Amino acid sequence: QVQLVESGGGLVQPGGSLRLSCAASGSIFRINAMGWYRQAPGNERELVAGITSSGSTEYSDSVKGRFTISRDNGKNTVYLQMNSLKPEDTAVYHCNAQVVQYPLFRPSEYWGQGTQVTVSS
Repeated sequence: QVQLVESGGGLVQPGGSLRLSCAASGSIFRINAMGWYRQAPGNERELVAGITSSGSTEYSDSVKGRFTISRDNGKNTVYLQMNSLKPEDTAVYHCNAQVVQYPLFRPSEYWGQGTQVTVSS
């Protein structure tokens, strides 16, 4: 089994910054793509940013230029640096990972429990 544990959410004023972290643990052989999604009340879950095992990244148009996704493969951890935060960034942020596990070496998708980000004055 694999667990994803997020941290770093909280309350921040508009224009402020937060850094989210998501650490994966368990029977991990390799992690392929990792990503951050968010879901605001009444909205569907949406992709915020994704990163491949080789470091290629993608971002939603709403966060381009403000958010940066990165990963540390040695620590099985993905990060999301969020700058110039806006009230519309308020949501629960979930990390996602495509994990190849021991002993079957088949990829499976895992989600973290989510961390609340609130942007308000």
